[in-house]
Parts: sequence; structure tokens; C-alpha cells
Amino acid sequence: GRRTATRRSGPMTGKVNGVPTRLALSMGDADAQLPLVLVVDDYADTREMYATYLQFSGFRVAEAANGLEALEKTRELLPDIILMDLALPKMDGWEATRRLKADERTSHILIVALTGHALAGHAEGARQAGCDAFVTKPCLPDAIVAEIQRMLSARRSTSDTLRDAGNSDGPSS
Repeated sequence: GRRTATRRSGPMTGKVNGVPTRLALSMGDADAQLPLVLVVDDYADTREMYATYLQFSGFRVAEAANGLEALEKTRELLPDIILMDLALPKMDGWEATRRLKADERTSHILIVALTGHALAGHAEGARQAGCDAFVTKPCLPDAIVAEIQRMLSARRSTSDTLRDAGNSDGPSS
């Protein structure tokens, strides 16, 4: 007979379209509607911590270990939001963000900069590179989840407002 997984106590690492992802064993087709978060960090432990917590909080998660991988996976998966560490090997998060925001296929994707530098200049630099939000590490995973939920909610209300404005007969002001 067919074997089915009955263990429900943790993430399983697998591949979707050749991309390593963490998926709960209980996920079904309905979960494809859950927001997809790409976690980009060169430290595997940090990626795993955020990925596990995000998954537990109701998100689908993919991971990348450097800026080049972030570009590849973003173009392939088109996540809803990216958690982008700025200090990355091969290509840093600043350059990866600039490239993603300059590409019409990916410019709409929300990017949250993650950095260990709490300097005001870093936050402004991240915004200039195209980051939509800035979070200083270390931070608790629930703070990241709250920021992601806030940003996705703001995006939904903005797109609802734009859609409603497009259906009206005149200016809305």
C-alpha cells in the first residue's frame, strides 16, 4: 500500500521545483493560498529559526543563502515577501534588492531588510536600495511575523483601494 506520513511535530525539508523548502507534513492544496516568504540569510541556523517560526505562523517558506540565490529563487517562485539579510556572500542584500526592484517581474515584491547594524544611515540606505521595511537583528521571530503581517495587510488594503477607485465613475477626492 501507499505510505503516508503521520508525524506532525515539525518541519520537513523537501524540494519544490528543485528549490529546498520547509513544508508542514499536514499541508494540503488549500495551503498554496498561504503567503510565500523567501528567507535570505547566510547563516543556516538563522534561516531555519525564521523559516520554522514563519511556517508555524501560517506562511509557506523558501530559503536562500546568498544574494545570487535570492535572485534565482525570487524569479522562480515570485514570493509575496522577502526577508533579506543585507550582509551576504557572493552578492550582498543591498545589490540583490536593487536588482529585484529594477526588474519588472519582481519589483512589486515586498522586501524587509534584516541587518545587525542599527545605524540610522543603514535604514535610509536600505530604503534607497528599494527595501520596503527595515528590521534590526537580533529580533524575536514574532516581531518579524508581525512586520510581515502588517506589510501584507497594508498591501491588501492598498490594492483593494486601487481596485475600488478603478470601479468608480469619478475622482475619489
